[in-house]
Amino acid sequence: MDELHSANAPLRRNVGVTFLALIASSGTLICCVLPAVMVALGAGAALAGLVTAVPQLIWLSEHKAGVFGLAFVMLALSGLLLWRARSLPCPADPALAHTCARLRRTSVVLWSFALLCLMVGSVFAFLLPVVA
Repeated sequence: MDELHSANAPLRRNVGVTFLALIASSGTLICCVLPAVMVALGAGAALAGLVTAVPQLIWLSEHKAGVFGLAFVMLALSGLLLWRARSLPCPADPALAHTCARLRRTSVVLWSFALLCLMVGSVFAFLLPVVA
């Protein structure tokens, strides 16, 4: 059991960092995509009620450059850690090797989803206001 924890420690760290990157990039969705979609769907009154209940949404929208910058730094750090861990050896034990491979796949999937969230948020925050 101790071999499992020591062999997969870098991969577990990568999953944790990738999860934090996902949280940071989902903040971009909350600050910029949610209000735009609600207004586009005609739910402006619901958005006003949401902002009244959660006034931190206004702060996120006012500081969107910082929110996106933090999310980008987290994704870059997470991507670097994933890239460095791609060639780490997995244990010889088949069960441990399976766990190792699963952790790698989980990290890559979470990172990809976080990148998608950041890209969608960037379109709503920076590209659509210029085009419209």
